[in-house]
Amino acid sequence: MNRFLTLSLTLFLVASLCSCVPMKKFKEEQKKNEDLTKENTLLKSQNDSLRGQIDDLKLAIEQKEKQIRQLAQDTTALNSSLAKVREQYNDVYNSYEKLQRNNERLLANNSQENLRLINELRTAQNDLAAREKSLADLQKALTTKQTSLDQLNTLLQDRQKRLTELESVVYKQDSILTSLKNSLNSALSGFTKDGLSINIKNGVIYVSMEEKLLFKTGSTAVDNKGQDAIRKLGKVLESQPDINILIEGHTDTAPVLEGSSYKDNWDLSVLRSTAVIRILKENSKIDPKRLIASGRAEFLPLDPANTKDAKTKNRRTEIILSPKLDELYKLLDAKKAK
Repeated sequence: MNRFLTLSLTLFLVASLCSCVPMKKFKEEQKKNEDLTKENTLLKSQNDSLRGQIDDLKLAIEQKEKQIRQLAQDTTALNSSLAKVREQYNDVYNSYEKLQRNNERLLANNSQENLRLINELRTAQNDLAAREKSLADLQKALTTKQTSLDQLNTLLQDRQKRLTELESVVYKQDSILTSLKNSLNSALSGFTKDGLSINIKNGVIYVSMEEKLLFKTGSTAVDNKGQDAIRKLGKVLESQPDINILIEGHTDTAPVLEGSSYKDNWDLSVLRSTAVIRILKENSKIDPKRLIASGRAEFLPLDPANTKDAKTKNRRTEIILSPKLDELYKLLDAKKAK
């Protein structure tokens, strides 16, 4: 089967060199490239959105903690007020008891004094009733505040649990990326002087290979040294089934040579991407479903300057490695279901 594929590829390359790429095939490749670019952009956007949700949750937790502190202060103040009212209630009640005893003792001796005492007694009774109502109102307010405090604590714990789960998944993915980057650095260290670099940005690993490592100018045939680098890259990635692999071709602003078998830089960048993918597929056990071919032509330069060095820097192929977000999506779906 490998011999058949090699023969088919050879015939395809020969046909490509002998004539321009048919317009229909170019449009199909361009449509695939656009779809895959949109998918990559969507994945990056979803990753940024998830990090934004984590920041929003942290802010919400800080606000709820502030509300809890305020409620705790209110509860303390209410408890203090309740103690004072109880003390006042006891004083009034003691006065009432004293007046009642005096009234019973003097009732038979002085009617005028009795009338005064009766009035004082009624006033004391009214004051006592008012204090009892104030005490009941304070007790009710305290109960309401305590209920609100309990509800906020429950909500805070739920938010904190969700935040912890999200941060755990993100930390796990960051750890996977860091470990993968270290493995790639170890496997590809011998190619750094040939224009290979590895970086992590926005939760994604970028393995960038300059044109001089992979292709001759205007060609889609990968040089021997470039093939060696790609094979070593594939051996690392085949043991990382949870990593999506996007191959993205880039060119400079110079148009393709007249009479070339490539219609334009879009065509060239996509065909270079697919050339890298074929080497990965044929020399590793990577599931083809994880491989995505993409071409950006000259429209995503690293350096927009129109200098020789800038153009050299822009002619590159990037292998973009992003973790699958299945665990995060499950957490979000579980939260929506609640």
